Amino acid sequence: MATISRFEDIEAWKRARELTRAIYRVSNATTGFSRDFGLRDQIRAAAVSAMSNIAEGFERDGNREFMQFLGVAKASAGEVRSQLYVALDAGYITEDQFSELRSLAEEVSRMIRGLMRYLAKSEIRGEKFR
Repeated sequence: MATISRFEDIEAWKRARELTRAIYRVSNATTGFSRDFGLRDQIRAAAVSAMSNIAEGFERDGNREFMQFLGVAKASAGEVRSQLYVALDAGYITEDQFSELRSLAEEVSRMIRGLMRYLAKSEIRGEKFR
């Protein structure tokens, strides 16, 4: 894996950003989704949490903390998936929107899991452990 010097270079962060943008787009629609403040705010917060925890963990400069934050990010992507079912069941999104967003959230989870596996095996321990 190439050396990453900024969280913006992490592919999982880039995809989590795309997920967040997509969630905002669909929850801004004129359907009931935009007026269901509880669900709208919760799914947005979960999406933002996924990308934010990747960034925050990276900035901690240590693998242990990074792994902990990646775990939270992965859980947040799972939360987005769960809330997508609520949005689908409430009729706020179509089956096609659901499938697209669920696939993106699953991809983010897989990418985070892959990064966690890499870090667990890596000899690199971050700035704090040099």
